[in-house]
Amino acid sequence: MNIFDCAIKMEEEAKGYYEKLAAATSAPELKNLFTLLASSEQEHHDALVKMKASIAPKKLGHKALQETACVFSPLLAKRDLLAMLRDDPDGYEHVVEEEEKSVKFYEELAAKATDKETRTALLMIAAEERKHLSVIENIYAFVESPKTYLASGEFSNLREL
Repeated sequence: MNIFDCAIKMEEEAKGYYEKLAAATSAPELKNLFTLLASSEQEHHDALVKMKASIAPKKLGHKALQETACVFSPLLAKRDLLAMLRDDPDGYEHVVEEEEKSVKFYEELAAKATDKETRTALLMIAAEERKHLSVIENIYAFVESPKTYLASGEFSNLREL
C-alpha cells in the first residue's frame, strides 16, 4: 500500500473518531476539545495530500505496510474507549498517546525502508506527525486556559524590598 494513502486514510478515520466523541459528550469543554481535534485532523489530512502531490509519482510502498496497519488504532484498542473518553476530562492524554504512537510508527517504518525515497517520505510524514502533536498540545492548552489562572493576588505585583 502507498504510504501516503495509508497516512491519509488514518487521518480521515481520526477525524471521524473525534467527531463522534464531540457528538457523544455532554460536557461543553470536551465537545470544544474534540471539535478542535477533528478540525486539526482535517488540516493534517490536507497537509498530507499536498505532501503526496509534491512527491514524485513513483509508487511509495512499503512491504511491512499492510492494509491492517493503516487503521486509526483507538478504534480497535478498546471497545469501551469511546464511552470512556466521552466524559473523561483527561481524555486528552489518550489523544497525545495515539499521536506519539503515530510518530513512532512512521519512524520505525522509515528505519525498515530499503530505498531512499521511501525512507525520506516516511520521515517527512513522521515530521508532519510531530508538528501535528504540537498542534494538539496547543489546542489542549487553549481549551484548558480558562482553568489556569493565578488564584491569589498575593503573588501578583511582587516588588523587591
